[in-house]
Amino acid sequence: MKREDLPQAPRELRTGRLLLLAPCAEHAAVVAESINTSLPMLRFIEWGQREVDLAWATRFCTRGLQFVEEGECLIFNVFEQDSGAFVGRIDLHSFDFDAPRAEMGYVGDSRTAGRGLMREAVMAVVALGFEIGLARIHAISDTRNERALHFAESLGFKLEGVLRAYERDPWGELATQALFATYNPRAR
Repeated sequence: MKREDLPQAPRELRTGRLLLLAPCAEHAAVVAESINTSLPMLRFIEWGQREVDLAWATRFCTRGLQFVEEGECLIFNVFEQDSGAFVGRIDLHSFDFDAPRAEMGYVGDSRTAGRGLMREAVMAVVALGFEIGLARIHAISDTRNERALHFAESLGFKLEGVLRAYERDPWGELATQALFATYNPRAR
């Protein structure tokens, strides 16, 4: 896997119930609405601390697409195929092309929680990551974020360790993070 291959990765994925699309400015209104509705679930995310407006969400989506086009990461906004409802956002970032590995981030809309939609979407992105040559995908979550820890385990990611004083949380305090990973069985 090489950095120059990443911009060639698919920008659209489909599952049984979902459509995953690279971000674009047209997604901004539903992204803003989702963030504002889901704020209590986003308290461990820097940008999930306050309501956002359409201008912020437009910049967020536009910048996301720019990162995808530049080969920095893969980002997907997730929608239900039937209703068009926004489900969440998933990204693969912090690639190491020599290993090859990437970190995964995911944020779901609280209004669609409990239906397995984010699980379906994350598994599609994991499968894509392995198809394009990743040997490992990991996720890092604040150890106080019990919902995220449970979700990672339910996806089949294995807890590899705890990273004490790893990074600052949204309130500026040093936080302890849990590191979960999954592996490509075909990687060499």
